[in-house]
Amino acid sequence: MQNEQDLNMQKFLIIIFLSGMVVTATAQTGPSADEVRKDRARGIVLPASDGHYKIVKDYVEDEPDADYIHASEAAHEAFRDIKFSIRIHWGVYSKWGIEASWPYLQMSKEKKMEYNELYKTFNPEGFDAEEWMAFFKRCGMQAFAFTTKHHDGFSMFHTGTRVRQRANYLDAEHPVESCDLAYSIRETPFKRDIVKELCDAAHRNGIKIDLYYSHPDWYDADFRPYCMHPLTVDAARTTSDFGKGSYDAERIMTPNPTREEKDRMMARHREQVRELLTGYGKIDMICFDMWLGRHVWNETKETVKMMRQLQPDVMIRARGIGNYGDYYQPEEFVPEGRENTNMPWMSICLLGNIFAYDSVAEHYKGTQWVVSHLVDCVAKGGSFMVCIGPDASGKFHPEAVRQLEAVGKWLKVNGEGIYETRARDVWKSGDIRFTRSKDNKQVYAFVEKFPGRELIIPSVTPKKKSEVKLLGYSKPLKWSPTGDGGIKVEIPVALQSSENRPCEYAWAFQFEVE
Repeated sequence: MQNEQDLNMQKFLIIIFLSGMVVTATAQTGPSADEVRKDRARGIVLPASDGHYKIVKDYVEDEPDADYIHASEAAHEAFRDIKFSIRIHWGVYSKWGIEASWPYLQMSKEKKMEYNELYKTFNPEGFDAEEWMAFFKRCGMQAFAFTTKHHDGFSMFHTGTRVRQRANYLDAEHPVESCDLAYSIRETPFKRDIVKELCDAAHRNGIKIDLYYSHPDWYDADFRPYCMHPLTVDAARTTSDFGKGSYDAERIMTPNPTREEKDRMMARHREQVRELLTGYGKIDMICFDMWLGRHVWNETKETVKMMRQLQPDVMIRARGIGNYGDYYQPEEFVPEGRENTNMPWMSICLLGNIFAYDSVAEHYKGTQWVVSHLVDCVAKGGSFMVCIGPDASGKFHPEAVRQLEAVGKWLKVNGEGIYETRARDVWKSGDIRFTRSKDNKQVYAFVEKFPGRELIIPSVTPKKKSEVKLLGYSKPLKWSPTGDGGIKVEIPVALQSSENRPCEYAWAFQFEVE
């Protein structure tokens, strides 16, 4: 058995070595100077206000290396066409009904050890990937993001990598102990590769795939003390090399990591990313989270360059990698206005009170809340991702299902003004939010409060003889110019009664412009 493990480790190190060769070859035969100039001219730059940019800006260069270019313009355009998607946070934490990973840092030593054994009884027999995809489609979602590995280090896929040492919080004298396991779904009673089943189902159903992957790993002791690891080291007291939040006097003090441990950490990190981009078909997005710090930035950067070789058009979230990323993600807020860069964005907000499974029906914010955020994001040139989690069996809360399926019904009426649209220069006027078709011929004006007998829409001049329509209503509406660059739309008497309206909220008026 030991010989087999040693052989597997040798194979693993050979793969990592070959991955490094791929990156080196890229540097020698990478993009031409003209390709680099064109890529830089696209202005794929994080806004200076982005919180994760501020964390890494002191060591991640603002302009990527000359042997690096982003995903293609076509990939960026395809990303901008995605307007509504969902993030699923799921892991062993669902057995306790707690938030994803974060409570782990505050647990007692005894509770951490108990948490680390949860995988042995994790058996989500209610999980059905096809059922999830059917649900996403009923909700009108174009893409889903899934947590392949969150900060707690548990992999929801069949990784071939091995954890070689972990924390023993009950051994004060030797808090780091040797081990040999993948710490993954394969070692649970369930055994099945959840990520593969989801990706296969998504490919069959035409739903785009976004695989979330956490840079830090709080189970693997090789990752100490990078990015808030429960095991800290003395060297983290006075340096930011290990990333923000690396030192906490309340955490377990351990020896400084050796060069061997650091190399093994980055090899495992790189190999898991390689696995996700080679074992699951076309991946549309990789959703990195958090950061690792200055000390291993060069190694992290080489991993990103490897990704470009494996799937050149994968869109990479910018967290932890600065302007090497393709998109960024405001979390739990929507930007106040249109962003001043060409880096596309996708806002993510919780439907319940936590990222993981929320068992309280009253916590879910409602269909109207989702629609309002969706319209606001799209009007500003971004997109909206709503976040929920399943319970330990793999089922979503019935109230979350009800609210999101109602969004799907709304999108069947109003999706023309949402899907594959772009932002106007004038994206709002008062309470009105605007979108436009990509060819600039159609404009859509969304109002969240249904107007009375007339609606004034400023800043638009419909094409001569253009009809003004209410999406979902069969008859054209009468309109006339206001004389100051806007129009007045007459609302029929029949529509004053709510039961005659095509939807319950956020009505879209559509017209053709020059």
